Amino acid sequence: MRKIDKIIVHCSATPKGKHFDVDEIRRWHVEGRGWRDIGYHYVIYLDGSIHKGRDLKTPGAHVRGHNKNSIGICYIGGVSNVKNKKGKWDAEDTRTTAQEVSLDVLIRMLMCSYDGATLHGHNEFSNKRCPSFIVEDEYKDIIEHFKK
Repeated sequence: MRKIDKIIVHCSATPKGKHFDVDEIRRWHVEGRGWRDIGYHYVIYLDGSIHKGRDLKTPGAHVRGHNKNSIGICYIGGVSNVKNKKGKWDAEDTRTTAQEVSLDVLIRMLMCSYDGATLHGHNEFSNKRCPSFIVEDEYKDIIEHFKK
C-alpha cells in the first residue's frame, strides 16, 4: 500500500455549469496526453456526487513530482463560462454548493484515513490557478484540526 502524505485539490478547468464526467476526463488524459488512466483519484460532479477515477493503490498523474504519495481530487469547473478579451477562460471558483459540501466531506474522510497527510491546492506546486481558489484559506479549519 502506498504511503499517502498529501491530498491535492484540482479543478477540471472547464466552464462554469458545464457537465463533464470521469470517462471524458479519462479520454483527455489517455488519448490526449498518452497516460494509462485518468490522473485523479476522485472527481466531484456539479451535483456533488463523488466518482472514483484512478485506483487509490496506483499513484496519480496530477502534480509532477508529488504523485507517488498523494491523492488527487478534481471538481468539475474552475473557469468562467465567458471568455475574456484574449479569448481565454478566466479562472473562477465555480463550485456549486453541492460540490463544496462533497469536497469538504471527502477531504475530511481522506484526512482521517491517511494519518499525517496534509491538504493542498495544485497551485501550491505549479504556476497554475488550479483549483481556482486558495485551499489553505478555504479549509484552514480542517488543516488546523489535522496538524500534528
